Amino acid sequence: MDEDERQTRKQLMIHEALVQAMDRRDEVFQVIEDSEDLDEAIRRVGQLLGVGEVRSRAVLDLQARRFTRGQRQAIASYAEELRSKLPDGR
Repeated sequence: MDEDERQTRKQLMIHEALVQAMDRRDEVFQVIEDSEDLDEAIRRVGQLLGVGEVRSRAVLDLQARRFTRGQRQAIASYAEELRSKLPDGR
């Protein structure tokens, strides 16, 4: 796997986590609200979504204004574009 493919896979995983978080926004917001601090929120969001720390941080870094239907579609479309660049399509 070359560096471009590695970077594409990394971006894809992050964008897929963002879409998943947007689809489960009520649960994500509740987990964040119930957390004592940022570290706990990162851990709990990761557990909720089944993702690692990098993707959990990306979810927490996502501004609430990005949770609109249009922004979700844009992120999902970009994830699909990234997926199409990969040799195995995943």
